[in-house]
Amino acid sequence: MLRVALTGGIATGKSYCLAHFAALGAPTIDADFLARQAVAPGTAGFAQVVARFGHAIVRPDGTLDRSALGALVFADADARRALEAIIHPVVYAAIGRWFDGLAKAGRSAAAIADIPLLYETGTEGAFDKVVVAACPASLQRRRLMERSHMSAANADRRIASQFPIDDKARRADYVIDTSGTFENTVRQVREIWEKLSAGPE
Repeated sequence: MLRVALTGGIATGKSYCLAHFAALGAPTIDADFLARQAVAPGTAGFAQVVARFGHAIVRPDGTLDRSALGALVFADADARRALEAIIHPVVYAAIGRWFDGLAKAGRSAAAIADIPLLYETGTEGAFDKVVVAACPASLQRRRLMERSHMSAANADRRIASQFPIDDKARRADYVIDTSGTFENTVRQVREIWEKLSAGPE
C-alpha cells in the first residue's frame, strides 16, 4: 500500500483536495484534526501546553484558546518550536498506526495523510509519494486574509512560518494547482488518485 502525504501551504486548498480524495474512495486522515486531539482537555499534551504558555491561553470553558495560542507562536519562532515539540510526536505516531492498520487490512492500494508541515518537519522520507496543493503566494495571501479576516502583516507572518510553496512544489511527486476553478482542481485530484490507486509502480 502506498503511504501518501498531502501537503502545501496555509490557504493553498489542502483541505478541499483532501475532501475530494476522500469522495473518490481514498482512505484519508488529517494531521490538523490529530493535532487538536493531542491538546484536548485532559490530555498530557494539554497539560504541557498550559505549563509552557500559561493559563492565558485557556478559555473559560477549559479548552485551549487557539487564537491566543496562534498569536503567540506565530510571533515567536522559539514558542512555535516548543508547541510543535509537544504536538508533532503524538500526531506522527497516530498517523503511523493508521497506515499500519490499513496496510494490515489490505483494503486499499493507497491512503492519504494531510500533513501541512511535512517538509518543515523533515518527514517526507516516511512516505512513498507526496502530493502538494499549490497556488501563487499572492493568492495564498489573499485567501488567508479573506478566510480568517486577518491583516496583511499577520497573513505574511503565517505564510513566512512555512517553507515557500514553490519549494514544496518542486520537491513533490504530484502537484495540484489550486489557482483555477474548483472543477479544475477536482479534475487534477481525480487524475492523481487514479495513478495512486493503481498501487506501487
